[in-house]
Order: sequence, then C-alpha cells, then structure tokens
Amino acid sequence: MTEIKPACFPQDLERVVAIFREYIVSPSVSLDFQDYEREFASLPGKYAAPQGRLLLAWKDGVVVGCAALRQVDERTCEMKRVFIRATARGEGLGRRLIEGILAEAREAGYARICLDVLPEFTAAQAIYASLGFRPAPAVAVNPVAGTKFLGLDLFPA
Repeated sequence: MTEIKPACFPQDLERVVAIFREYIVSPSVSLDFQDYEREFASLPGKYAAPQGRLLLAWKDGVVVGCAALRQVDERTCEMKRVFIRATARGEGLGRRLIEGILAEAREAGYARICLDVLPEFTAAQAIYASLGFRPAPAVAVNPVAGTKFLGLDLFPA
C-alpha cells in the first residue's frame, strides 16, 4: 500500500536527502547548476510551510517518491524535485504526487504553479500535459538544452 504525506522535519531529513540525491543522479545530464548541496544542508529551507511544501510517497514503510514546491512570489510557486524510484514506477504514483502538490499549492493560496522538466523525462511531460500544464516563462534557471518550462493556473476562470 502506498500513501502520500508531508515530510516531517527533522524526522524525515535523512530520507528526504537520500531521495533528492537519487533524483539528482537520475538524468543523463548534470544538475550541478542547481547548487543542490546548499539546498540539502538547509532543508526544509524553501520547501518549509507555509510558503513551501514537501510530500513523500511511502510504500511498505519506505520512501519511494517525492515532490515539493517553493514560493516564487505571492501568487506563484514552482514545483520541484518530482521523483519516483524505479521500483515504484508504473503505479500512478507520480500523478498522485503531482496532484498532491497541486492541492497543496491551492491550499497555500497560490494562483499559479510553474515548473521545468528535462527533455528525457517524457512520462512526467505526459502527466503535466494531461493535467493542463502549458508552455510558460521560466521562473528558475535551467541551462539544459530542450528543457520545457510549463505553468498552470490553479484557479482557472
């Protein structure tokens, strides 16, 4: 059985760092431009409530996925660190995590959520498209060629 729940600090710190490290090495390109060691050292940092959020997916008592959001400005947040371990893929968990982050963003009062997704993450791109994400201006630096910058209005008219 899988469940999704907010990360609790400091109890989940080691689990969060471990799965974030798996995310960092998962693509075929370097993510060194993200200065992730500084991010890890300050967790929960920008993902701390009330402006931020960090969800963990658990399966049989083990963390198998994560998703987070951080504040860009008063109206906009950015989805970050969406990752599912290979052992838990294909079960719809990625979509559930993304939907969970969207709910958290709405609860936090954001009107818009943005993200960037690497070209090789085609499954994630398909999920984002199915949820209504569309091309949008970048809210963070990502120099990887072919990266898509997407956004979604959380309370469409």
